[in-house]
Amino acid sequence: MDRPQETATQTINNDETKENGNGNQNESRRLNLVHLNPIYKWIDSGEFDDYLRAHKAVVCATTASLLSTFAGYPLDSLKSRLQASRVPITVPRLARTILREEGIAGFYRGLWIPLVTISAVRAISFTIYNETKETLHKPIEQGGYGWSKDSRLSVGASGAVGGALAGGLISVGSTPFELVKVRRQLEYSIAAAKGIHIVKPPSTWSAVLDIFRGGSGGGAPKGITALWTGLRLHFIRDTMGTALYFFEYDSMRHLLGRLPNNEQGPTPVWAPIPPSFIPFVCGSLAGVSSWAIIYPLDVVKTKTQQRALAGEKYRGPFETLSRLIRGPATAPRSHFDGFMRLYRGLGVSALRSVTTHGLLWTILDSVSSWIDKRPYRDHGAVTYWPS
Repeated sequence: MDRPQETATQTINNDETKENGNGNQNESRRLNLVHLNPIYKWIDSGEFDDYLRAHKAVVCATTASLLSTFAGYPLDSLKSRLQASRVPITVPRLARTILREEGIAGFYRGLWIPLVTISAVRAISFTIYNETKETLHKPIEQGGYGWSKDSRLSVGASGAVGGALAGGLISVGSTPFELVKVRRQLEYSIAAAKGIHIVKPPSTWSAVLDIFRGGSGGGAPKGITALWTGLRLHFIRDTMGTALYFFEYDSMRHLLGRLPNNEQGPTPVWAPIPPSFIPFVCGSLAGVSSWAIIYPLDVVKTKTQQRALAGEKYRGPFETLSRLIRGPATAPRSHFDGFMRLYRGLGVSALRSVTTHGLLWTILDSVSSWIDKRPYRDHGAVTYWPS
């Protein structure tokens, strides 16, 4: 009568032995790698785990930014060339021309500077955003403001405040890079305004020196402050745009079932989206919609910087906006044509936003989850966190 119980006990013991055997084999392989590879030894150490958890926001944002920027750069390259083109051209035709004349590498020309700068900017931006949110949601007795994590409005508002602070602070450091980027993108139109014919565009470093020296002549700014031309518009654009972006993202994540501990809960019945796809959906929608709202401001900023770089007479933001809408006095536009002029190139920008922001949040969530669930090695002893 006791035989079935003995058999069950023996089966459990056999399973435990197999698990222990597999665990010992995995541990043996891990120790061999640690012994043979000094880099893996550090990655396998408790110090590396401590570093990952202490700098989680920076690690996640940098990794996600590097990969998403690389994936979306061909679309950014197309957008830049459309803006700089002196003749109308369709996106498919432009893509075929680049592929035929320059190959695949043509789509990634000039990649390294934005790859590094955008990744650094996003790492700092996400750090400010996360720290601000934590402070706002921390209980009052712990030095925070006690904002609720259960209210969608509160969650979205904390994202907006964190985004506004991040965007405003980052704009001060990113304005020079943006100005140089505009200078390179609009090289031909700036030269045409100065009556110069360009045979071969200068390098990025030459463009920086040209801005610094006030090479455009006339009313072009000079000196180190010239690199911050358009700072006010850049500050307004990034503060508003980043605040709106994070407000939309956090609100949508809360709406789609994100829990107060930032884990993904059950999705609503009206939104049957796989949990792993939710960051991509929310990131894409937030990126496209926020960019579409501030796009006219970006056009005004770019036009203002272009005129300054060409040494043309200064026009204020409102005058620039008015002229963009109604066109030159000799050939005035209709209100509809003027409105559409403000959104020229938005299609490629929207497609780029879907790609980069969707991938950004997907990779960021994946890296964050990997850090949280990574086995913690306390100076050689492995502790597996419960999943």
